[in-house]
Amino acid sequence: MSYPETLSGTVEKILFENSEGDFTVARIRADGNRDLITAVGPFAVKPGESLKFLGRWVEDRRFGRQFSVESFESILPVTEEGIRKYLGSGMIHGIGPTYANRIVDRFGTHSIDILDKSPERLREVEGIGQVRLERIKKAWIEQRETKKVVLFLQEHGVSTAHALRIFRNYGDQSLRILRENPYRLASEVYGMGFRTADAIAGRLGIPHDSVGRAAEGVAYHLLELSQQGHVCFPREDLLRGAAAMLGISVEGAEAGLATLLMQGRVSLHDGHVYLAHLARAEVEVAEGLVGLLAPPESPVELNDRLALEWVQARSGLVLGESQKKAILMALRERLLVITGNPGCGKSTLVRSIAGFFANRGMRVELAAPTGRAARRLSDLCGQPARTIHRLLEFRQGRFTRNEANPIEADLVVVDETSMMDLVLLSHLLKALASGTRVIFVGDTDQLPSVGPGTVLREMIESGPVPCVALTDIFRQAESSMIIMNAHRINRGQSPVFDHPESDCFFLEEDDPEKLGQLVVSLVTQRLPGHYGLDPLRDIQILCPMRRGSAGVIELNRLLQQALNPDGASVTKGAAHFRVGDKVMQMVNNYDRDVYNGDIGMIEALDLQENIIRIRFDTRLVEYEPEDLDEIALAYACSVHKSQGSEFPAVVVVLHTQHYIMLQRNLIYTALTRARRLAVFVGSRKALAIGVRNDKVSIRHSHLAERIRAGLASGPSTPSRVL
Repeated sequence: MSYPETLSGTVEKILFENSEGDFTVARIRADGNRDLITAVGPFAVKPGESLKFLGRWVEDRRFGRQFSVESFESILPVTEEGIRKYLGSGMIHGIGPTYANRIVDRFGTHSIDILDKSPERLREVEGIGQVRLERIKKAWIEQRETKKVVLFLQEHGVSTAHALRIFRNYGDQSLRILRENPYRLASEVYGMGFRTADAIAGRLGIPHDSVGRAAEGVAYHLLELSQQGHVCFPREDLLRGAAAMLGISVEGAEAGLATLLMQGRVSLHDGHVYLAHLARAEVEVAEGLVGLLAPPESPVELNDRLALEWVQARSGLVLGESQKKAILMALRERLLVITGNPGCGKSTLVRSIAGFFANRGMRVELAAPTGRAARRLSDLCGQPARTIHRLLEFRQGRFTRNEANPIEADLVVVDETSMMDLVLLSHLLKALASGTRVIFVGDTDQLPSVGPGTVLREMIESGPVPCVALTDIFRQAESSMIIMNAHRINRGQSPVFDHPESDCFFLEEDDPEKLGQLVVSLVTQRLPGHYGLDPLRDIQILCPMRRGSAGVIELNRLLQQALNPDGASVTKGAAHFRVGDKVMQMVNNYDRDVYNGDIGMIEALDLQENIIRIRFDTRLVEYEPEDLDEIALAYACSVHKSQGSEFPAVVVVLHTQHYIMLQRNLIYTALTRARRLAVFVGSRKALAIGVRNDKVSIRHSHLAERIRAGLASGPSTPSRVL
């Protein structure tokens, strides 16, 4: 067995870094040695950094002799060449390769001292004004503080990538928070889970069987369940799951739950445990909906016949019975839910109702959960629509529209309500003025929201909430096999692909390796050539799963290679982002006003400023390289991420390796994203499995019961489902 050795050198090049930042392959120029060596192990560094490693020499069968790193510490470079690489590596915001060269040309080997002790002298460098100087000074201080956190965490076995995320979240409070409660990392730092926080806590001396650890574990397990869509969870099942996760007894988990109840972080209702904020949200939503069930203070005076004639003349359509009922109820009720599958006239109905209210001089607000859904709603209705976050004017971490500052509208229409979670609905209801009407529009057969709850379904199931289910298919929609197949899938019937004038096809390929090449061929050649579609703007690949040879990640790699193989790029983990890439925002970022599922194009990589500029429709948004874990390539995306969007053409990839995700509402959702053309590719067996599987995962909640209970003290309200 070899003994640990120390090795000092400068990072010349990063060959590989995984997305977690806990495994890197780098080429190192060792001190006193002209040859480059390969270092592998749990470290995250930048080219130009000088490091001191502790590790062992190993012989890899494939790659030969390597230095396996066990720990390392950063050493500031002392040579001009090392300083140029170090400053130009991108770790200091405001200094790229160009300014690094200028600084070293001016100050030579004293450049680091200048940054440390006399940063004002950087004004002597061409191009560095006061604004850039302040940016550099701030970044230099941050990287020094970061190194303290990195060193502290390295001593406790934590990767550099996680250390950087912790510092960016807490700044100079990082070490204090880590020592006081490392479990905060699990819920507050993006990309860090409970296991990482628990490992840090263990190294900091928190006992495995402590009540504090049990409490944090139960709270985190409940948070995980909420991320799966649950608003609450049965008490006994929660305790068993948390105990298994923590490796403790159920009694130990019960002690942790008792602590959480005493602290007010969770609550109990009807044998179910809630996170405190979800319990409040459920009560607020129920109270808000019950309040809307009261008759309007100022009902719209109308003649039924004239109102319907006005709508039919405006839309140019002959309305079915369900459409007529929806229009009349929208004019009489303060709260209305409208549901229906594609082709049943939801969009026409919304446009007509919004137009009717606007025509009478009433203020109408149109909103949807995502930016893409809001833009589609705006196009359909011919009037502005906003995301719910923008409607509620989200600023500096909070919604500024609330009870004290309500939305100024007579009618609020929310489209794609199936995507709305419980918490967002609670904020919307609190921001409605006393006389405002609200109409929720959606499709209960689509996938449910990413966040907790199934608010659209529960409003309908509650009974008292007025609801219209649209059933009449408009004649224009009957010629579309996309729409007809969507209805067939909902009935559990196999879609039809042999129609001579079809807009819906199936191409069979059971080999997952060949499947990827078929998708590339469709996107780059066949569909653009036959239909004149733009590969980037008109075609979206949808897939049930991210991983696997026929998953989102691999399809994105193949499509990037085919559509955008060259040009300036930046690397984040295992991903390479290039100018011209199609990308998707993967989490809500309220500071940048970009949200989960928004699709954009990388427009520029500014290496001097160390900035990536991404265009989302008309807006250009700036990212630093460290922020790119919020971004993913979007040539292909998951079906879940496509909700609320509509594309000229979709290619839906289905294979039996997606087995655990194959279900009817997923296939239905994927198909109904297509406006002009839908192409299924893959295994017919996978399609058949999905169409047959109509089991909807249960999401624990008591919203419907709370709505009924809220009406129990007053006059009974009959069910008004039409």
